[in-house]
Amino acid sequence: MNKFLILMITVLISSQLLAANTEGQYIQPSNLAPKVRVETNLGNFIVQLDRYRAKITTNNFLGYVARGQYDKTLVHRVEEGYLIQAGGFMTNFTEIEPATPIFNESGNGLKNRFGTIAMAKQLNDAHSATNQFFINLNNNTNLDPGKSWGYTVFGEVIEGYEVVETISEVEVGYSEELGYPTVPKKMITIIRVVILAEE
Repeated sequence: MNKFLILMITVLISSQLLAANTEGQYIQPSNLAPKVRVETNLGNFIVQLDRYRAKITTNNFLGYVARGQYDKTLVHRVEEGYLIQAGGFMTNFTEIEPATPIFNESGNGLKNRFGTIAMAKQLNDAHSATNQFFINLNNNTNLDPGKSWGYTVFGEVIEGYEVVETISEVEVGYSEELGYPTVPKKMITIIRVVILAEE
């Protein structure tokens, strides 16, 4: 076997291993309740995901985490008593590169209640969720499925909710860079999101 062929095989194996390390279905594959720590400039909180009832959504989210795509990003929407939203923009206001949109799992029985995490989507496109997510600050029954598709809940904050509350109380206003009306006036940054070890 010549050196070029060996090199090509090595590159192929390396790329396959890299893909396996950054695709959600390969991350703690037997763990039905993986946990992540969201580290922000206002403190940290821990989210426990529900792979049993939201497998597609959880794997999608873990893929973004593993690829570091939520690191150095913004909390770009805050509506006190409703929700905080993140995962869409870097701190320089450029958009995160989205992966393929995923199937809507909002009929999984999980509700958009206080402290849960759910995927954002386009209003009139049920299966358009990619990278943006939000945390419910109330029991938002209007976001659950009814006559139409809802917003998929895939976990909940289990530790550090006081940090989420602190974020929810910041002053917001219109952002020229994003064109949104409820953007924190003082930048709130997700420094990084870390997948915690299995217990």
